Amino acid sequence: MKHKKFWLWIVSIIAIVSVICVGAGFYFFNVACVPSHKSFVSANSDVVKKTDPLYKQKKWYYAVNKEKWYMSSADGKYKLDANYIPNKGSNKTAVLLHGYMNNKNTMAPYAALYHKLGYNVLLPDARAHGESQGKYIGYGWIEKSDVVNWIKKVVKNNGNNSKIVVSGVSMGGATTMMTSGEKLPNQVKAFVEDCGYTNVKDEIEHEAQDLYNMPTVPRFPLVEILSGINRVKVGYFLADGSSVNQLKKNKRPILFIHGNKDTFVPTKMVYENYQASKGPKELWVVPNAKHAKSYATHPIQYEKHVARFLHKYV
Repeated sequence: MKHKKFWLWIVSIIAIVSVICVGAGFYFFNVACVPSHKSFVSANSDVVKKTDPLYKQKKWYYAVNKEKWYMSSADGKYKLDANYIPNKGSNKTAVLLHGYMNNKNTMAPYAALYHKLGYNVLLPDARAHGESQGKYIGYGWIEKSDVVNWIKKVVKNNGNNSKIVVSGVSMGGATTMMTSGEKLPNQVKAFVEDCGYTNVKDEIEHEAQDLYNMPTVPRFPLVEILSGINRVKVGYFLADGSSVNQLKKNKRPILFIHGNKDTFVPTKMVYENYQASKGPKELWVVPNAKHAKSYATHPIQYEKHVARFLHKYV
């Protein structure tokens, strides 16, 4: 009798702990993967302040005429939205990808930069961001298929002589790297990624530690549970969402940019990404730049690095 009670007690404890862990997994899935206001991400704002080091670039973006482009997501479930800014007579186009819980307007200064360099500019809202429909945040892994279709739309609209650059920041940088490993039209000539992560699981584990001061236990098994939930709801395990593995398939030129004071996506990640890519590549680790602040920290040098790199390959 005592033996049975002991095992009943053990089984009950295991069941309770399992329920708590699964509940916590769903909580963190909602925090990480369901669109909503995130306390750890700066709120988007279209207000442009004169003290902003990228004030002129942002003012240009908000004043310039934009075309609306629309497209269905790669799985056919959602309507996606983008702004397109033509550059008269140019056959070059930059596809600009924004970060986590941002939107196309947060890429305003980059739009000004690429337009100044002679590019048409396409700024999509990722699934579940901005004016695009969507249920979950895919951290670039599910969005990469949408980017491929945006690229094809550019070629169809602008002609077979198009020369296309894909450029992104933060989650957009990871999406850029993940896209680089896909089968792409020949019109894609180069990539510019700014502060993207190595893979989704690495980034979420880092944030669990950084934002919640979560030690190895219970970080494991919570991230594993979250990954399983993500597989069911979004369609992939977190570790499958790998920039590194996609870069290993890339043979096109790519410029890697990362601030050396980045704690949100640790600077060490850029070295693994850089090593993985098989094509021509350059790396610029930006002094004193925090996450997604390389352009704002060193605007003149940033423009020069991008212009010099693209002049070689596009």
